[in-house]
Amino acid sequence: MDSMLFREVAEHYEKLEAASSRLKMMELLSELFKEAKQGEIRKLIYMTQGILVPNFEGIEFGVAEKMLAEAIAAATGYTKEQVESAYKRHGDMGETALDLKKSTKLRRMSSKELDASEVYDTMLKMAKTSGQGSKDAKIKLLAELLASASPLEAKYMARYPIGQLRLGVGDSTILEALSISMTGSRDAKKELENAYNLCSDLGEVGETLAMKGIGAINRFGVALFKPIRPALAERLPTAEEILKKMGGKCAVEQKYDGFRCQIHKDGKKVKIYSRNLEETTGMYPDIVEYVTTGIKAQRTIFEGEALAFNESTEQFLPFQETIQRKRKHGIEEKATELPLHLFAFDLMMLDDRDYMKEPYETRRKALERTIGSAKGMSPTTRIIAIEAKQLEAFFETSVENGLEGIVAKDLNAPYIAGAREFSWIKMKRSYKGALSDTVDLVIVGYFLGRGSRAAFRFGGLLCAVYNPKRDIFETISKIGTGFTEANMEAFRQLLDKSVVKSKPARVDSDITPDFWVEPKHVVTVRADEITKSPMHTCGRERDESGNEVGYALRFPRIVGDGFVRKDKSTSEATTTKEVKEMYRQQKRVGVS
Repeated sequence: MDSMLFREVAEHYEKLEAASSRLKMMELLSELFKEAKQGEIRKLIYMTQGILVPNFEGIEFGVAEKMLAEAIAAATGYTKEQVESAYKRHGDMGETALDLKKSTKLRRMSSKELDASEVYDTMLKMAKTSGQGSKDAKIKLLAELLASASPLEAKYMARYPIGQLRLGVGDSTILEALSISMTGSRDAKKELENAYNLCSDLGEVGETLAMKGIGAINRFGVALFKPIRPALAERLPTAEEILKKMGGKCAVEQKYDGFRCQIHKDGKKVKIYSRNLEETTGMYPDIVEYVTTGIKAQRTIFEGEALAFNESTEQFLPFQETIQRKRKHGIEEKATELPLHLFAFDLMMLDDRDYMKEPYETRRKALERTIGSAKGMSPTTRIIAIEAKQLEAFFETSVENGLEGIVAKDLNAPYIAGAREFSWIKMKRSYKGALSDTVDLVIVGYFLGRGSRAAFRFGGLLCAVYNPKRDIFETISKIGTGFTEANMEAFRQLLDKSVVKSKPARVDSDITPDFWVEPKHVVTVRADEITKSPMHTCGRERDESGNEVGYALRFPRIVGDGFVRKDKSTSEATTTKEVKEMYRQQKRVGVS
């Protein structure tokens, strides 16, 4: 059976990049997946995602732009300086490679066309190359690929290892395209999504569907060292509403402001994954020790929040203290100086028994038995509330102790992976009064500086919320305040790498920024209130006068360190539904 050619992949990518609607993207992707030969679908999905393996496996390309420039130079006969000059002209390494391959000074290395698998395998080999001389070895491997490539193939070969494919394809679109290509309709998307929520590996989902069919997809279960996409909480502003939504009785846990940790243990082997499903085991040697020595179960998966905590005084330390543990160097020393405490809040698996579908209360009791009196760990503090005043008092006590607030949980609900449901409802201190709670927004464009900011070539951001039903990003705000000079320079350098020629297919916007960017970066924003606006598309609908209006933020500004949230993916950004609910809450508490 002939293998898929990389030329065919590149041609599909070119069409995807030009697609103006998500439906068109889905159609093009389903065509591509249909053409994949047996055993190729996993690699094809990873390439389309712009990765080599799922994030939790931690294999990165390790290719910088300067290395890529050297590889392009070696493959085309131009000097590195000429490549860099062309890059300044194009602003895109892919277009640079395409341009220089068209006018190459060298003969094409081989008349044989490259297989898609061959390109992927070479990229993986390149990523795994390490040690002395690895830089030169990577450049050589990449240069050999580029030398054998056509100009269009070179465009995507150059973009792939530096994370700038610019296809704008989301996980949901890939899942729907898989469903169409292999079952003939979009109807299997829900089953595919459920499987993805359990394994966090689109390649595995696609390969299983292609090789074994939908029946195997429906048999997916939890597995050690394959992180489960975390459950997310909805939000409500009052104890009364939470209890009503929960049917008059619920568990109420303290909400901690720390590092979310999903812990997998198999005997002495322990791995920890972040909320963004990246392996973070090396950052937490103290937690690894607590789990190894304190958890008696042989095999388990459970979840908790790790934060700096004074065991002697039982005081929670500010997040500014906890964040100091997020580092690559001096980890052991900092762990000794600032040990973390793990507050466990849910259980997914225990000694090969799947607890995902068990009611919350069953999972909680099993979790408490599992944790026992282990050093450095404890279950989250909680109560069972049947009256609003109980919940409110627990909330106030939690806030007084320096915590964010509380999370109410449905006693009978299963663990709902990868979804934001009302089985978990959060109430934070910032809900009191006007809109002082933060929102997480996706950057979809940026504006050039004017006046005093002209020198920075950066004047502000166009940001959007995520609408999971449409798999679309809807604009909600232009943000021009809260930036330091260092922020502006950093944003410009970061976003220039994601600039695309036209509005991405998954962005719904009536506003045109100076530069559109691929929606891949999340920022935390605070605003005075949410207002109705005819300019923005977030939650747009017709009002009583028949005019189409959406929602917007009044006086938005970047918070935190003024930069992107690396711990959050775009699918975890604030949703359109949440904005509508926050607007409703805000109006009720009297914000005009």
